[in-house]
Amino acid sequence: MPTPAARLLELLELLQTKPLTTGREIADRLAIDGRTVRRYVEALQELGIPVEGERGVGGGYRLRPGYRLPPLMLGDDEAVAVVLGLIAAGRQGLSSAEVALAKIRRVLPDALRRRVEALETTVGFTMPPTAGSPVAGQTVLLLADAIRRRHRVRARYRSFEGEETERELSPLGLVVHSGRWYLAAHDHTRRDLRTFRVDRMSRVTAVDRTGLAPPPGFDPVAHVSRSLARVPWPWEIEVLLDLPVDQAAQRLPGTLAELVDADGRTLLRMRVSSLDWMAGLLAGLGCDFTIHRPEELRASVEDLARRLAHIANGRLDTGDNRSRLTPKTRSTRPR
Repeated sequence: MPTPAARLLELLELLQTKPLTTGREIADRLAIDGRTVRRYVEALQELGIPVEGERGVGGGYRLRPGYRLPPLMLGDDEAVAVVLGLIAAGRQGLSSAEVALAKIRRVLPDALRRRVEALETTVGFTMPPTAGSPVAGQTVLLLADAIRRRHRVRARYRSFEGEETERELSPLGLVVHSGRWYLAAHDHTRRDLRTFRVDRMSRVTAVDRTGLAPPPGFDPVAHVSRSLARVPWPWEIEVLLDLPVDQAAQRLPGTLAELVDADGRTLLRMRVSSLDWMAGLLAGLGCDFTIHRPEELRASVEDLARRLAHIANGRLDTGDNRSRLTPKTRSTRPR
């Protein structure tokens, strides 16, 4: 059975979520009678929490307008974790996430609240994360603040090969993809737009110099997606799909492939580590295609076609009426 202290906290939560709560609603929610409702309200008032009562039809109890609970004792990293968790929950359709996020905003200290709001307005998402690499909350807040204020930052960056270099950047957008944080930024050392893994950045400091503005129509999520699609793998693929580019984009995520309109069809460019995997991907697109390169991909496609034909023929031989069609193949030679 809930203790009186637990019921007091539940009453306080109920008063926070509604502008006016009737005595009957409180009694039903806490499973208590009207006299106990009044006693609990008086207990909150004795604790210094200004609960006001309104008599008559349509009356009830409410917290005095403008009242705020004391600030939560959250460190910067903890505040980042709470806010990001609520944002992600809201994107997954949890209706109460925005209400909870509003409560968190109200009790944060002003300086931290402004930086967290900067994070909310500058971070972008691609898909639900699957595996993550931890990053420091202070780093994320600093980068978000630099994006909003259009300031430069300096950082030490470790490449995939382990090489460390000093960079001066104009941050343009933060993107979370598959549990990893990426920064879209203009690299003043390379004089070009680049994508950086935030967990590979260290010694990040703000620079009191105005950063470059993003190019017109710049989309950080699209930029990071294209960058990830161009990550070097052993095999460079170029295939012409008999499919309009908008339909191809519905079947292939931007982080996987670069898609270019080619007179009503789609030129697919990507890098992969396995040609057999690529053959399976092409087979699953449900359209005809022409392989431009590499030549070795043809062998993988032909091998997959033979294996699928063998499976289909085996089912027909055993009288399986669910498979009446044999695979239809077409030449994948360049036109």
